[in-house]
Amino acid sequence: MDKKVQTLLDYSRKNDGDLSKLVLDLAEAAKKIAKDVNRAGLIDLLGLAGKINIQGEEVKKLDEYANKVFEEELRKSDVVAGYASEENDGVRDYAKAANYIVSVDPLDGSSNIDVNVSIGSIFSVLKRTSKDVVVDQDFLQKGSNQVMAGYFLYGSSTMLVYSTGNGVSAFTLDRDKGEFLLSHKDIKTPEQGTVYSINESYSSKWTPELKKYVELLKEKKYKARYIGSLVSDFHRNLLYGGVYVYPADKKNVDGKLRLVYECNPMAYVVTNAGGLATNGEMNILDIEPSKVHQRTPLYIGSKGDIEMWESIKGE
Repeated sequence: MDKKVQTLLDYSRKNDGDLSKLVLDLAEAAKKIAKDVNRAGLIDLLGLAGKINIQGEEVKKLDEYANKVFEEELRKSDVVAGYASEENDGVRDYAKAANYIVSVDPLDGSSNIDVNVSIGSIFSVLKRTSKDVVVDQDFLQKGSNQVMAGYFLYGSSTMLVYSTGNGVSAFTLDRDKGEFLLSHKDIKTPEQGTVYSINESYSSKWTPELKKYVELLKEKKYKARYIGSLVSDFHRNLLYGGVYVYPADKKNVDGKLRLVYECNPMAYVVTNAGGLATNGEMNILDIEPSKVHQRTPLYIGSKGDIEMWESIKGE
């Protein structure tokens, strides 16, 4: 490599000291997870763990493992006061006088884990509001209050994509060096996309407005691309332009994705890359959560694609 590539350590130094430390702590957790995701079939990490999580879902072994890694890594950090996870029934107080709290979807795309499809981890960072013990209320802040958010993608390469409110950059893990290196600087998602990502097997449960929206996208020659892993679908659309939709339906009237762990951090990233995110009615980042495990519909992607949806809703 002739040209010196900026490391995550060097890049993160432009943030305040604590945020710089925090993203490096998250990266250490992701390195461990990436390593074992790549050899999951050899170390008995595939399949179900035989447990049901707080969401009422069967826990995969890798879900449980990833949650443990993030929790342990962040517990060691001197800049993290508390932790919340999709896999836990309550928030964790680390009994520290630190400023930041972190919420995590430890392993997004569980249904794809056992078949070697790209999966990821999603994180959100807020300043704590409590003065003593970290409680649920610390995490019940609007997404616009986030000070850092992003995701790790475990695919053909391991990547970190994140923002601290000043643009979005991506880093690729160099396995030989054991470091994340800057590979995509100042990502701007296209104003208008060419891809739509939605599970069309549920189309019979869609609202008339959503059916009209998808038909309009097809008329405009958009391509259907749906992996079924939020991180993977979002990452492709972020780079190439497009819209990802996980709507509410008759069965899941509040939607299926989690506001705090999934939608808020992804909305923060896409907004800082020039895109938009809505629950179908209002900007995701303007929603004030009422509970840590709150669910919401999600429409997220290129600005023009979201505005197209909003114009149909307004008719």
